[in-house]
Amino acid sequence: MTTFNPAHPVPCVYLKHGSYWLVKGGVWTRIGKTLEESLAEYARRVSPSASGKFPALIESTLQQHMKAQKLAKSTRQQYRLAADILKRKFAAFDSPDQVKGRHVAKIKTDGSATPNMTNRVVSLLRTLFGYWVEAELCDGNPCIGVKRHAEPKRTRYLTDDEWWSIHAAAGLRLRAIMRIEYLTGQRIGDVLKIRRSQITESGIEFKQQKTGARLVVKWSPALRSAVADALALHGGVQSLTLFVGRDGKPPDYRSVLRQWHVAANAAGVADSRPNDQRAKAATDTRRQGGDATALLGHTSQAMTERYIRDREAPEVDGPNLRQSLDVGQKGA
Repeated sequence: MTTFNPAHPVPCVYLKHGSYWLVKGGVWTRIGKTLEESLAEYARRVSPSASGKFPALIESTLQQHMKAQKLAKSTRQQYRLAADILKRKFAAFDSPDQVKGRHVAKIKTDGSATPNMTNRVVSLLRTLFGYWVEAELCDGNPCIGVKRHAEPKRTRYLTDDEWWSIHAAAGLRLRAIMRIEYLTGQRIGDVLKIRRSQITESGIEFKQQKTGARLVVKWSPALRSAVADALALHGGVQSLTLFVGRDGKPPDYRSVLRQWHVAANAAGVADSRPNDQRAKAATDTRRQGGDATALLGHTSQAMTERYIRDREAPEVDGPNLRQSLDVGQKGA
């Protein structure tokens, strides 16, 4: 079935069989599976050719940067989206020395409705200018002095009742994923890609994809039970990973996210995400006297504080009223 998404009225783009297609002259060209990916590809294919040379420099420097850094796939995708925005913004420019602080400030202002993405765009531009300054293509970095948009901190805490309600409404695989994500405190992406070789006598070994941090989450009865349930999903069929999708690979995050939303809606739990469990694990671990920083694989407590959702008001002692010989006289 071919459909057109009315929420994103892009000319000549259609949704068919779970992918977006650009149709020109009767020829169907697949441009992406997700909306973000397809819009970026659409922009590259149908936007007018840039009259300046600067967009090509943005692209080549981006490639140089990505080769020099070990970046997660999600980070590369974000860089790609940000670079496409920069190439459109500076389509008429020939060199980086034409970019002034006011141009960067306008990018920030124009993107006020999407602060997270706009911050990534300006951050990437700042990084690219670092290369260009070193290559003596410009005298300075015009991004310096342009402050980031304030990004609202997520404060959602899943209560025990909410968590168990979602768990009860979930399918067997999602239940196992939920329990392992909560009990290990790891990111959903690292949980979905657990390999059987990571399951050791001591516990589950993790090397976090985002930070490279290594840790072992030791066995508890609940964690052993969750892993056993996950293994039972395959009916004894051997696989490299603990969780397996229909294609034999680890489940895709988007499919898990959809299943989560279905379960959360059925449970009547609003505004919840799979990674809220990481914040819940950190908060609950601290409340129970454990080391939340070690559990999350952080190098400092300050990093962990972003995940703590302890909304209970602390109980504190007030000062003692000092006794005075003339207290009666002052009160008279």
